[in-house]
Amino acid sequence: MTEFTPAGSGEVPRPSPPPPDGMLRIRGGVGGLSFQFEELLAGAAALDAVVRQLYAVEGEADGIRRSLFEYQTDSYRSGSDAIIAVGEAGRDVGRVRAELEHIAAQVRASHREYEFTEARNALLLRMGLSGPEYGSAQGPFELPGVRDQVEHGVAAAPRGLALLLGLPVPLAGAVGALSGPADVRRAVRELTTAPGLGFLKPRPVRVVGSETAIADVDVSPGGLLRRAEAVGRNSGDIEVIRIDGGDRPAWVVIIPGTQLGGPPEGTNPFDAAGIAEALGYDSAATSAAVGQALREAGAEAGEQLAVVGYSQGGIHAMNLSRDKAFLAEFDLKFVLTAGSPVGGISPEPGIGSLHLEHQHDWVPGADGLANADTRDRVTVTLTNNLTLPPPQDFGLGPGHNLENYAAGAEAVSASRDPSLQASTAALAAVVGAGGSATVTRFSLRREALPAPGVLTAPGPERRAAVPPSARPAVPRTGPAATPVPLGVPG
Repeated sequence: MTEFTPAGSGEVPRPSPPPPDGMLRIRGGVGGLSFQFEELLAGAAALDAVVRQLYAVEGEADGIRRSLFEYQTDSYRSGSDAIIAVGEAGRDVGRVRAELEHIAAQVRASHREYEFTEARNALLLRMGLSGPEYGSAQGPFELPGVRDQVEHGVAAAPRGLALLLGLPVPLAGAVGALSGPADVRRAVRELTTAPGLGFLKPRPVRVVGSETAIADVDVSPGGLLRRAEAVGRNSGDIEVIRIDGGDRPAWVVIIPGTQLGGPPEGTNPFDAAGIAEALGYDSAATSAAVGQALREAGAEAGEQLAVVGYSQGGIHAMNLSRDKAFLAEFDLKFVLTAGSPVGGISPEPGIGSLHLEHQHDWVPGADGLANADTRDRVTVTLTNNLTLPPPQDFGLGPGHNLENYAAGAEAVSASRDPSLQASTAALAAVVGAGGSATVTRFSLRREALPAPGVLTAPGPERRAAVPPSARPAVPRTGPAATPVPLGVPG
């Protein structure tokens, strides 16, 4: 019978990026490079434990061989055979032990090479030298997408500024290395202090109304993103979904993307000032309003929660994943984002996240940072071709279209990639299979700016100065109120 030897048999296992899955380019998760190396190091540690045991076996075998010497004269032939057999067994154990030591050493050497490569890439990024010519994920004949170009440009801003000031290239590179990638958070905060831009500073955000209905809810990634599109049609709305079916209710919060068109100093928390709050101030005001909405909907401690956000909403959603005050009250388990620049946000341990980006969507690269590659964090880059819309519908570009992201999420759900299967399973563990659920739309409003020339004090006095017109009347009901039709597809 013919025997086949697997390709690479006997060699040290080497991590490799997951292959493209149709239009999906996948990074992170249980199939990601970082987790593969974690597994290799764990394997090397396990090999070390086996090696220690084999050393002990070798010692015992040699002890037994020596103890047989005094009995060799009783029966020279059989005694000699026994001594030889025990000695050979000990040497066989030693050969296996030496081979395992060699494999463990090779694994660690491979990990050191990986660490060196990562350190090199980080240094190049700090110097502003990033792109396909320095070893990015693109193939040798593939141009970087708009998303990567924007991310590289933002990251290289300090170096570009140094070159603009006339510094020679080596010195500009050193400036970039010392300053690191552009600090978008700091830049946003400084921008809000500029004359005439004070309206970008955060102001308190509160729930001013709600309506509740019973609806069939598709809790797949694609279905939840489509709900984000529906929620975004009403300025300042978020959606809180209560899903029954387990021992305790589970909750989903849906946060829409940026809503433009109103005055820049307006009260819609998801306008341009909402971007500044999300990128520069960790969404402190919006996070407080989301917590208020959850409490009014009836969420209690210990009940699991998933948050879904599109564009600006994804930044708010990820900021919740590191908000210690919010996490002390709510058991956030999973965050799903689409088209959101969230590379600079690291969630607390144990919170899974799935991020959808398109290679021709510049928005996810606007913070100049790539998403981390970890076991619980998966980033999917969509590479499908796009249709150029008419000028009046161009918006932020065809790559930022939410329906395109929803279609990509459906491809994610159908994928057999191990990272995606584990990530979608983590989301399903929170939200279940879907079906009938209690859906509450909450209307959020940001505190209005004081009238010009009016002095206001912090606290209740300032809140009393907000004109009534800044808080439009919205019918308010609690979770137990009579359901009101929302007119939103399930």
